Amino acid sequence: MKILLNNVDLNEALSGVSDLGFVPTMGSLHNGHISLIKKSKKQCKKTIVSIFVNPSQFNKKKDFIKYPRNNKKDILILKKLNVDFLYMPKINQVYSSIQRKKIVLLNKNKILCAKFRKGHFEGVLDIMDRLTSLIKPKKIFMGEKDYQQLHLVKNFIEKKYSSKIISCKTIRDKNKLALSSRNLLLKEKELIIAGKIAQSLFNLKKLLKNKNNIKDIIDTIKNDLMNFYSIKIEYLELRNKKNLTISEKIKNSKIFIAYYLNKIRLIDNF
Repeated sequence: MKILLNNVDLNEALSGVSDLGFVPTMGSLHNGHISLIKKSKKQCKKTIVSIFVNPSQFNKKKDFIKYPRNNKKDILILKKLNVDFLYMPKINQVYSSIQRKKIVLLNKNKILCAKFRKGHFEGVLDIMDRLTSLIKPKKIFMGEKDYQQLHLVKNFIEKKYSSKIISCKTIRDKNKLALSSRNLLLKEKELIIAGKIAQSLFNLKKLLKNKNNIKDIIDTIKNDLMNFYSIKIEYLELRNKKNLTISEKIKNSKIFIAYYLNKIRLIDNF
């Protein structure tokens, strides 16, 4: 595996590589990331993984500093997977002096996480724009765990580049909790609670089939979850999978949640 720390090495290593799969990460790799990498290796001749904790997508500096990092462990994982390239740039390699057009979210997209994390997705789209421009992959592999991110990145990148965004299923643990690097910040007791919340929402999805009073049921479940587990829920909504508009039918829709469990923000969709 070639470890690329700057753009000169990146350009040199990727020269002549056409069928390239790209897995963008912020490190602290888990089985969710591994599933993306395996999919890339299956579909593309060469695979590049990036590890870059992007400062512009954090609303709070404290969250950026606290974000879990474990480069040594990550490198061992990637070597075992026979990844071709690892791109680990410093901030000045990604954020060069070249001015780029400011990314502005449309009002229709200021929903779910975009409503509560101002500037977050602008930061995500900006870094994905920069990385895609540098790497020029044929395919980019992203998980459905952050479904809104996937939706926005797909619409943005596929309009601007010839790269194709490949959607990959959420990987969960034995308790149905979606794997996330942020889970490392939770204590064992909190991981169990998060798993129970995930199970409750899988059950809610089954309950909503053939129901007409969907909003009332969701509001009741939201209050029950907050009271029972002492959590703060930012949103619990049913939205259309294709355009993320509010939905009143379970068909072609997903339940979206964001909540705080002891100051750690978790998101999921079902």
